Amino acid sequence: MVTTRICLWSGPRNVSTALMYAFAQRPDTRVVDEPLYAHYLAHSGADHPGRETVLASQENDGEKVVREQVLGPADRPVLFFKMMAHHLRGLKRDFLRQTHNVLLVRDPREMLPSLVQQIPDAKLSDTGLALQSELYAELVQLGKPAPVLDAEELLTDPESVLRDLCQRLGIAFDARMLAWESGGRPEDGVWAPFWYHQVHRSTGFVPFQKKIEPFPEQLQPLLAQCMPHYAMLRPRAIRAGPRLQVSEGSAS
Repeated sequence: MVTTRICLWSGPRNVSTALMYAFAQRPDTRVVDEPLYAHYLAHSGADHPGRETVLASQENDGEKVVREQVLGPADRPVLFFKMMAHHLRGLKRDFLRQTHNVLLVRDPREMLPSLVQQIPDAKLSDTGLALQSELYAELVQLGKPAPVLDAEELLTDPESVLRDLCQRLGIAFDARMLAWESGGRPEDGVWAPFWYHQVHRSTGFVPFQKKIEPFPEQLQPLLAQCMPHYAMLRPRAIRAGPRLQVSEGSAS
């Protein structure tokens, strides 16, 4: 069986869990939630919510995770790994030649106020944006340019964006990706209680709504660091089709 191995390289608060839930609806797909999280925490010393629980729940050796999970045996035609870009820290990246890589970004003006609720002293490295822009250039050099998704485009028209993405990945689009039952999934990492409140209330992708609250003044220096990386990746994102009317009760 030929296996399509998809690594989604996201940053936090980018609707990456909703995208994982979408792929989880496909009967041909196995999803894996952030298998490199414990490696990242062990390597970086980052103090994240539930740190010790995460370290105890996963293999801490990232190279072993790559060998045995990302490139290991597969029981379905498609493997989808939800990854955070900054979890690559300290790892050799040659395995990216053997995977389909996708970058998921979100406007920092939308993302940062949410991120600091979980990581109050967040730095550029916590957003993953700098590594995402570096990774994009690296994959182009390897002759494996990565499709880019922007959260705004994805939430504006999930179907058109996912259809385009699936075509680029060489897999058929499945309409079941557009909806799921509320609540958690067996694949959720042990960090779900800290991060997944919104997606657990959802039954699909929430229509995009720009934040109306003023951007926090104290985050302006971090925003200035983030924007050049986002400005490089945003124009390369798959564009949404016409806006869809989405029923009330959907969320991300």
